[in-house]
Amino acid sequence: MIKKIIGSLICLISITTFAQKNNISPYSFFGVGDNSSIKTVEELSMGQVGGAFSSPFQLTFTNPASYASLRFTTFAVAGQNKTLSIDDGTNNQTGSAASFSYLALGFPIGEKAGVAFGLQPNTTVGYSLLQEIRDTDNTLTETNLFAGEGGTNRVFVGFAHKIGKNLSLGIEAAYIFGNIENRLLNRRNGVPLGTVDTSDSDVSGSEVKVGAQYQTKVSDKLTLRTGLNLGLSNELENEGNRYRYSASVIGNFESPRDTILNEPFKNNFKNPLKTTLSAGIGEENKWYAGIEYEFQDAKTIQDGLAINDRTYRFGASNRISFGGFYTPKFNSITSYWQRATYRAGISYNKTGLLINNTEVNDFGISFGVALPMKGLSSINLGFELGTRGEVNNGLVKENYFNFRLGLSLSDKWFRKNQIR
Repeated sequence: MIKKIIGSLICLISITTFAQKNNISPYSFFGVGDNSSIKTVEELSMGQVGGAFSSPFQLTFTNPASYASLRFTTFAVAGQNKTLSIDDGTNNQTGSAASFSYLALGFPIGEKAGVAFGLQPNTTVGYSLLQEIRDTDNTLTETNLFAGEGGTNRVFVGFAHKIGKNLSLGIEAAYIFGNIENRLLNRRNGVPLGTVDTSDSDVSGSEVKVGAQYQTKVSDKLTLRTGLNLGLSNELENEGNRYRYSASVIGNFESPRDTILNEPFKNNFKNPLKTTLSAGIGEENKWYAGIEYEFQDAKTIQDGLAINDRTYRFGASNRISFGGFYTPKFNSITSYWQRATYRAGISYNKTGLLINNTEVNDFGISFGVALPMKGLSSINLGFELGTRGEVNNGLVKENYFNFRLGLSLSDKWFRKNQIR
């Protein structure tokens, strides 16, 4: 098991070293970046369904109550590559970015409890936008070049315990930290010097979520599972410095001249309660079909992360997902592909981000396969096709393809020595 973990870490380091940016979406400009899906590859391959599901040898991040079902020590690590095609109605651009997804370890405590801890991305920032302003004669008079990178991560630890035979309760606490850099270069026709606005800020905060899962047999083979997960309201503090200066710009070469502004700033990003309701039915180690609904009131920015920017705001958000998996024969000894697990799902997400009073929505179709390794370990491949936004009212439309690769390594640890 230790050798497998070391090998997995080497693969992950190779992925993250190769990656230059963790995001390439224009929508990562807003707030503290794009929200990362706090889900495993397995959950994402089922359309993000996972709040009611638990496994003795597989981590599930949506609901901390799932950790109570762990019966094997499980190490999970994953990365992804995202390819985007961006259409603004006039031009179409394509780009890609590879990034780290998660690193986590979970293990049982006795027969009724479990613990998990790890590292996950929380938000990602990575954009480069060019705005051209023209007069009535279509003559270029001004350009704005926006660029940003960074994001936030979360270190978490979760604990869960079974109450009776069918009910599990869990809690998870996380510390959030990161750095965000934003830059704006403004150039005007006939003005020899450009103006540069930059900000460099550190983001920090904490969050807590609690969850419950209940399962009951509805027949000899079928099990009904339900889940409730509450992400308690929390606040992220954004603190840094803002600079404005004039500069001589020739091509990619920039020579600073006079400092116009140099001041510190501090503001807060408030996240209200997030509720996730889940339900599913299935046959143990055979198949599962589930539905998940998530909703949250509008996020608020105190003092404004983007000073004087009134082009965007946040409203209430919600997501609905359907998905499941199928394993032809979990313990087949004659066919490798019958032991594999096949997953699929769909998801529709009203993100809550409104730009020029137009809501940004996201629709995705996902599928994947778990390739069994020795014992209960597996290599998980996930694929997702989707679209976000629209070509309307200043928005852009993104068509994306996500490829995800995850390793789930499960084994029995802390065995008692047996005298023969």
